[in-house]
Amino acid sequence: MTTSIDLSELKNDLGALWGSHDPFDSTMELVAEGVRGDEAMLIDGALVGASNGATFDNVDPATEQVIGVVADATATDVDRAIRAARHAFDETSWAHDTEFRRHCLLQLHEAMAESADLFRATAVAEIGVPVRTSYTFHSDWPISSIPYWADMATEFDYEYTMPDRPWSAGTRHLIRHEPIGVVAAITPWNFPLQTAFTKVLPALAAGATVILKPAFQTPWHATLLARLIAEETDIPAGVVNVVTPSDNQVAEQLATDPRVDLVHFTGSTAVGKKLMAHASERVARVALELGGKSANIVLEDADFARVVPLAAGVVCMNAGQGCVLPTRLLVPRSRYDEAQQLARLAFENVPVGDPKQPDVIQGPQISKVQQDRVLGLIARGIADGATLLSGGGRPESLEKGYFVEPTLFADVDPYSTIAQHEIFGPVLAMIPYDSLDHAVEIANSTVYGLAGSVWGTDEAAAVAVARRVRTGMIAVNGGFYYGHDVPSGGVKQSGLGRESGAEGFGEFLETKVIAVGE
Repeated sequence: MTTSIDLSELKNDLGALWGSHDPFDSTMELVAEGVRGDEAMLIDGALVGASNGATFDNVDPATEQVIGVVADATATDVDRAIRAARHAFDETSWAHDTEFRRHCLLQLHEAMAESADLFRATAVAEIGVPVRTSYTFHSDWPISSIPYWADMATEFDYEYTMPDRPWSAGTRHLIRHEPIGVVAAITPWNFPLQTAFTKVLPALAAGATVILKPAFQTPWHATLLARLIAEETDIPAGVVNVVTPSDNQVAEQLATDPRVDLVHFTGSTAVGKKLMAHASERVARVALELGGKSANIVLEDADFARVVPLAAGVVCMNAGQGCVLPTRLLVPRSRYDEAQQLARLAFENVPVGDPKQPDVIQGPQISKVQQDRVLGLIARGIADGATLLSGGGRPESLEKGYFVEPTLFADVDPYSTIAQHEIFGPVLAMIPYDSLDHAVEIANSTVYGLAGSVWGTDEAAAVAVARRVRTGMIAVNGGFYYGHDVPSGGVKQSGLGRESGAEGFGEFLETKVIAVGE
């Protein structure tokens, strides 16, 4: 059987899935000029360097070249930031003045909207995000969420009276929601602005104060945010602090310090466990958005020519560096050969290369460490007997940069390493299934439970399968499970708590009961 697909349509579909645009001239101009990001941190309202004057390099993963530096925070700097956040929460009106919080957030929205091109160009420079895909998670979506949280600051019902009940004997029960206090917001390098804003914005709206600690591989989005807060808003000193240590041991202060009330982390499950252990020593609250190994289940009645190439190619977005990406493609054995051909065509035609070029969809891995890790897991897949259909190495045409070829495996044992471990690269494991029960069993076989997808012509049947997959989020026929007001998060070892929506807002609040007698 010979299978063909419209490659130009596939590329457009992949780009549209991530909100791609023909790049605006202003963004392209900044990309071409080369971004040199802000070096300073924000501590207690001041833009400052490290207390010892130290800096560390920011490296462009597409060229392996140093593109600038950032302040390398010391333990003293982190302590100052915690002290400032604690003071701003305990001693100022920030926690109580909802109208002022709304005002400040709307100021931030205006400042960031005017700087959207700079955030996009920064993402291209320090993450290696292709310009074509820099308009969604790396700029427009997080920026557009600010008014939602500004409104939440004033519209949320922070206190209500429970109705009278016969057993209460005249006691009135007031239920009051109060800001949690000081929040440590610790973010990863793959979607740094989006993950920062799922923490910083609801925390500020709720009346908490924040210490933002970005990943050391991608500090400039945070230092740019710091400058805008300091120069363009009325956010008081200490309410938002941005620290940029390169040493994770310095960053661990945020989990161990008793002045921090909530540790809100997005990143790997391994690091999340470590932070949770630190926080448990003092019974501090944690919220964790961790790893994933999402299954993409294609049902037998699905339109394979349309669905399979898209389901395969999406794994290459953001160079495969996304915890929700569906890195296991489950297809019925009766159509497995057809699916392999379609997926292979897709993988062989994903545009890989210089993220500054407007037609590129897949850029580099974030670092040499990550590139080596992905290549090592690809080698493990081959050693374990999976069939390599496409890719498997670094592109021969690209002499510089931490690139990995789009890599497709077939005949993958569902319990093998590449089917169970989060690879965080452009690697797809194709797995056949014999029945719907078998497909659900495979989908639920990992320690993760973050996201997933189901495709089928019979919507009711597809939704029925989705209900059986143990995961925090799941898409049916391309549905989109992210939104400012939509709670997101995982189960099992994919995390604790929720981000966005009322449920995400609740992570930054404590509940108090006030019982008033007659």
